[in-house]
Amino acid sequence: MIKILVVDDSALVRKLIGQAFSTQTDFEVRFARNGREALAAIANSQPDVVTLDVHMPEMDGLACLDRIMIESPCPVVMVSSMTAAGADATLKALRLGAVDFVAKPTGAVSLRFDDLALPLIEKVRAAAGARLKTSLRLRERVRFRFGDSIPGTPVTPVRKAKQVSKSKGLVLVGTSTGGPPALEVLLTSLPASFPWPIVIAQHMPASFTGPLARRLDGISRLDIQEVRDPIPLKPGGVYIGRGDADVIVSQRGAILVVMAAPAQADYPWHPSTDRLVRSALNYMAPSQLIGILMTGMGNDGAEAMALIHSGGGRTIAEAEETAVVWGMPGELVRANGADFVLPLHKIAARLKKMVS
Repeated sequence: MIKILVVDDSALVRKLIGQAFSTQTDFEVRFARNGREALAAIANSQPDVVTLDVHMPEMDGLACLDRIMIESPCPVVMVSSMTAAGADATLKALRLGAVDFVAKPTGAVSLRFDDLALPLIEKVRAAAGARLKTSLRLRERVRFRFGDSIPGTPVTPVRKAKQVSKSKGLVLVGTSTGGPPALEVLLTSLPASFPWPIVIAQHMPASFTGPLARRLDGISRLDIQEVRDPIPLKPGGVYIGRGDADVIVSQRGAILVVMAAPAQADYPWHPSTDRLVRSALNYMAPSQLIGILMTGMGNDGAEAMALIHSGGGRTIAEAEETAVVWGMPGELVRANGADFVLPLHKIAARLKKMVS
């Protein structure tokens, strides 16, 4: 039985979420109306997963999440609005340690609750088996438990450089649950001189991928942008697929481009890693491609990246020890399609060796 704590200040939303989970046989649900009640309930009942609204009185979701991750770490799924402010708050929540999020439908929630119910059940069930990083918020947890004064580590501003070398290949990255923090680790570890373009399929709604791209661009030495219109692939450029659509590689004359494409029913997750990889294989030999599958539930990208591996290209799967959910990379490993299985913090170093 999976014990869930649903935290939302709306009595209607609590009722609707409770009804959704009551249709399943493996959930035990409790409720809290705000962050303060949630902290007390977590101390008393130790839930397996918390669903947490962002905007609440007394103590909002971000403040509550911050306390949870320091005092009583457990998997948290955020329930966030699809506005620009909601996207920024969600990305902050993922950096603070939330496992995943679901986007709350706009307008009358009760009329469109089915759009939220099924993804929420799926993501909560996955979160129950998620791996929380032992190093996450370690400094603050030590300070909370022992009262030690630990100096912070200064953040060094990054400087971008113009990339003029000619690209000889393309890096394709797929990720889902736990992806934004994983992408931050990967991309901030690469130099401005990285010689290949990188195209990323991160499962997210359209209102979230733009803020994600801007956030990563601000902390990375690489030039990172969301893909809306066709963009020529350039060495050292990083291209994040727009949510609720797919991102594909195509050709305009003699120039390879990356572009958004309407989502197709044949691919259940969007932006689809499988479709991205297969589109790239239409224009490039497997030996010109490097595929990377990182944390995420499901199997998106595993079959297509196995084609890169079998065709003479190279692939990396994130190791189970660091993946929040070892679904996508695990499927690549089980398909014997991974050249390397590496913890997250070692992927960038291996990638640099591959392209040098």
